[in-house]
Amino acid sequence: MAKPNKKAPEASVKIYCSVCKTQLFKYKKGGKGSLVKCFKERITEDHTTTSCTCPKCGTVFAREMLIRGTPAYKIISGKAFMK
Repeated sequence: MAKPNKKAPEASVKIYCSVCKTQLFKYKKGGKGSLVKCFKERITEDHTTTSCTCPKCGTVFAREMLIRGTPAYKIISGKAFMK
């Protein structure tokens, strides 16, 4: 399978916790679909202290995994949203 595009997309989105509405990431998202995964190399601002956990309410919103050989966060459905 192909690796993610090395040249990051220009459109940035902000990712928030669904429980407490705290900003988690600023992310360069490609495509126009829903938020399923976040490649670590495309995160421009990281507001979390421990990975995959909301800094305010402590909700686990993702799992760390390798997707196509690249480190990424797989978002748990309904735990985070983007604007």
